[in-house]
Amino acid sequence: MVYSSPMSKSVKKRAKKPRMVKESAAGYGRKLTSVSLFSGGGGMDIGVETAGFRNLACVEFDPNAAETLRFNAKRKNAETKIVEADIRMVDPLAVAEPGIDLLHGGPPCQAFSLIGKRGSLGDSRGLLLFEMIRFAAALKPRAILLEQVKGLLSAPDEKGEAGGVFKRFIRELEQLGYCVKWAVLCAADYGVPQLRERVFIVARKGENGFSFPPPTHAEDPEETPLFTLKPYVGSGTVLGGLPPPAAKGTQPAFPNHVDVTPDRDRERIHPVAEGGFLAGTLNAPPDLKCNLTKKDTTKYRRLHRLEPSLTLRCGEIFFHPVEDRYLTPREYLRLHRYPDEYILCGPIRSRSGTVKNLDQHRLVANSVPPPLAQVVAAQIAKVLA
Repeated sequence: MVYSSPMSKSVKKRAKKPRMVKESAAGYGRKLTSVSLFSGGGGMDIGVETAGFRNLACVEFDPNAAETLRFNAKRKNAETKIVEADIRMVDPLAVAEPGIDLLHGGPPCQAFSLIGKRGSLGDSRGLLLFEMIRFAAALKPRAILLEQVKGLLSAPDEKGEAGGVFKRFIRELEQLGYCVKWAVLCAADYGVPQLRERVFIVARKGENGFSFPPPTHAEDPEETPLFTLKPYVGSGTVLGGLPPPAAKGTQPAFPNHVDVTPDRDRERIHPVAEGGFLAGTLNAPPDLKCNLTKKDTTKYRRLHRLEPSLTLRCGEIFFHPVEDRYLTPREYLRLHRYPDEYILCGPIRSRSGTVKNLDQHRLVANSVPPPLAQVVAAQIAKVLA
């Protein structure tokens, strides 16, 4: 369902007719400009750029994510400025000049995630959401695109009011003269082989005029006879065609295609059927299940080749549909529908170890699938052209 905020009379009075530009062959007119905040692994950036925007700058704190952004920008000969810094210490006017077309980003979600401690604004990461407001006030973008977990919609504010954080965020956007629309979108509905649901917020100065893109895929297209929809894409469609993964510490034949599965985990996943999980495997010996309970449906879980993946997780890695191993970072990239030429930088965390900053699997899991970002950004480009 799509929601929009009412626009006050004062906002309507300030609203201006969109400036007209001569359309190019792509239909978007001049090259629209954008600035990316909380850029992470770069998934939203890829989608926004594919939709016709020129990304002027990225602001990202994590060193592995920043290095990934720099590496891929250099590979494309892009002139995107990569600002590796704590966003709270960054002057927006040092990043870009006011009047950009689009400000976009996905602030850290841990404070609002329904599967975490959900500290909301009591978690310092929750306050980072409002850095979008600070940058919007300074850069005066014509439109804003934000992605967040669904938990943002019900996250309590300082007074404990359910949904208070979201209401405050929308209210502060409206005070800057933006009309806001939002919707919960599932990546699988747009051809991504992953049942990933996230909130997308689109704000535009004055009259919004924006409509979220209609789905292109469905779990059962026959139940939607009024629309021509394709069936969901199964994980097997994108995982095929890769060479065998390299062992950790060796050079992979395909970038980021490295297997980090410990021997014991290969034993534990072996009896699990395609699409199943260890805790629900009846014939698995007790010494393999250890302390797992029936609630552990995402731990030691195999994907099914004919079905979309569950939402990729940061703390756990799903297993290959038919091989006794974890998915590689390259296979994670494919489940997000990143282009194969995109390269991740930084360590690949072994399942028994930790890394200080984001490892390659988490860089992907935290990011927006590029095709989903593209279809939303393309709709924004249409109303800005």
